[in-house]
Amino acid sequence: MLTMPQLGALLSAKSEAYIVLSTMGDSVFYFLPMLVGFTAAKKLKGDPVLTAVIGGVLVHPSLVALNGKSLLEIGSLNFPMVNYTYSIFPMILAAWLVAKLTKWVKGWLPGYLQIIFTPLIVIAVVSAITLYITGLAIIWLSNGLAFGIQFLLLKSGWLSGLLIGGFYQVLVIFGLHWGILPIIANDVAATGHSYLNAILSTTMIAQGATVLAVAIKTRKTALKELSFAGAISAFCGVTEPAIYGVNLKFRRVFIAGLLGSAAGGFVSGLFHGNMFGFAGSWIGFASFLDPKHPADLSNLWIFIVSSAVATIVPFIVTLVWGYNDQMTAGEAMAKPQKPGTAK
Repeated sequence: MLTMPQLGALLSAKSEAYIVLSTMGDSVFYFLPMLVGFTAAKKLKGDPVLTAVIGGVLVHPSLVALNGKSLLEIGSLNFPMVNYTYSIFPMILAAWLVAKLTKWVKGWLPGYLQIIFTPLIVIAVVSAITLYITGLAIIWLSNGLAFGIQFLLLKSGWLSGLLIGGFYQVLVIFGLHWGILPIIANDVAATGHSYLNAILSTTMIAQGATVLAVAIKTRKTALKELSFAGAISAFCGVTEPAIYGVNLKFRRVFIAGLLGSAAGGFVSGLFHGNMFGFAGSWIGFASFLDPKHPADLSNLWIFIVSSAVATIVPFIVTLVWGYNDQMTAGEAMAKPQKPGTAK
């Protein structure tokens, strides 16, 4: 935002201050393979540190500098280096390979040699397999997935916005939205932006607007406090407190939110709203500014209009039809467990 000409270009993109701030925000995504490797290894019963080291190999500056160049040529076969920064899927498979290979090596290697040779063998073998075979294939598939989603969303426009906006929060109540998040991360990694995430942003706002309407309309103190808290959380991108605390207890309120997010998604899809970061809902407005073109505010205006629609429509529907104090709250639905956390 500080680089925008409309704000007087308070900060140059080449300045030291900008570089420091940008690095703070970008580091977790740049080194995502290391973090994904570490956490995936814990779930797959592998060695988290060894797996993180392999993630470090993939994003090492020396190899990143070789992006697009050949790592190996065998006859007519060429094995190019691809960019693994921001990637997720190659490291999930690498974590599985580490777990299997570590177990196999320890099965035949004498105990007094394991501390030295197990890391050596595992890092060398899995790094080579990932760099020359699996990582290369998965990155190509991931890019195909990202560009395929982009093509479909652009072609379907308002229809995809209407359908995705209308049904995404249904996935949230069953915990199925966790399967979408890696796709969004891959979308941003491959293309630098995400039309899908722009649509999903409106769904968070809509659920927040409904619970805000409940907070304003109800005279029940406990419900009012719970609803205001849920609205603030949803407008900051976390809808679970609103959904499980209020909206699902009064099913019409949740339905009003779906209607609102369908309307907001329709606008975003119609005008091809685009998002350049991960943070959504009202707090994520800066993600709609194109870092490569700071003077271009077109996506910000699409965000404002679609988000306004996603706020006004469910708010009015909830006030008029969705909630009144004579309604009896249904049983609360238990929040589903995040995948990978089951004991």
